[in-house]
Amino acid sequence: MRTLGVEEEFLLVTPDGAPHAVSGAVLRFASLDPPAVPAPGRDEPGGSIEKEFKQEQVEISTRPRQSLTDLLAEVRAGREVADAYARRAGARIAALGTAPQAVESTVLADRRAHEIRARFGQTAREQLTCGCHVHVEVADDDEGVLVLDHLRAWTPVLLALSANSPSWQGRTTGYASYRSQVWGRWPTAGPTAPFGDGAGYRRVVADLLRSGTILDDGMVYFDARLSAHYPTVEVRVADVCLDAGDAVLQAGLVRALAETAVREGRRDDHPRTELLRAATWRAARSGLSGDLVSPSDGLPRPAADVVGELLDHVHNALVDAGDLELVERLLGHVLRRGNGAVEQLAWRAEGAQDDEVVRRAVDRTVPVAAQA
Repeated sequence: MRTLGVEEEFLLVTPDGAPHAVSGAVLRFASLDPPAVPAPGRDEPGGSIEKEFKQEQVEISTRPRQSLTDLLAEVRAGREVADAYARRAGARIAALGTAPQAVESTVLADRRAHEIRARFGQTAREQLTCGCHVHVEVADDDEGVLVLDHLRAWTPVLLALSANSPSWQGRTTGYASYRSQVWGRWPTAGPTAPFGDGAGYRRVVADLLRSGTILDDGMVYFDARLSAHYPTVEVRVADVCLDAGDAVLQAGLVRALAETAVREGRRDDHPRTELLRAATWRAARSGLSGDLVSPSDGLPRPAADVVGELLDHVHNALVDAGDLELVERLLGHVLRRGNGAVEQLAWRAEGAQDDEVVRRAVDRTVPVAAQA
């Protein structure tokens, strides 16, 4: 069975709910303690807490796992550990795609981050967003590109399921995932055309580097890409999820999409990138609360119906992996209660202001029972 792992980016916030630029202190505390999980091998990602682009953020990652149940336990444990380190720095972690407040965020104090800020100006200055990235194992670059070219039609549905960023700079935006709109300002972000094979993918990356537009291959911000360091496909389209189970749902669906792609083999009926951009925008705008564009015919349908199409598409892969029951249960949870954007807007309807929204998000990120 293909291994898989999850990376989650979190806001660091004060106990009152305001963004807090203390990632350096959080990482120092983490470096002084024995690792919460065994250190990964040299060729194995995960099992750590790491820096992000801004000092108001940290990232956690899991080790490669085969079992979704084990992955869920590790995601929850990683959140608890990161929150414990944050507490020592006078902060908490919040799984929010964007901060609801107006905030002037702080770039990390390192050369690369400052070079990015100098080169990309306002895009870099305003880039305080948090995503959820899923890694799934592939045999080689050619198999990885087969997976990329196949699953690109379904990335808007993954975004809709995860959408968790309805606010930006002190205002409600009217988008379920405004993070995706902010992230889309980077020159390499968003959907991609089919690459064909590993050589085709490498040519595109080489051309981007040769253009001088990006600093390095770490700035290849495609919605889904080949990992530069590990034998994985990395799907980066999702917002960070309020609920740990929603992150594992993303992982289960991505692995099933990868396995389905390999079973079906090379296809020629790929949707055009222009349609994918429109479908991605639509997913960002309404999430699960309106229509999504169906990958089967490009027509708008209720979000729950398109999610059902995805489940049907990967059904056999889920059954063979033993994941169907858990994925259906996790999917039922998010469809009943809504994604993070729905939850945040419900809190707003109850009268919660920006800081209260963040405090409630902290309690969803690391439930009270886990903090005891």
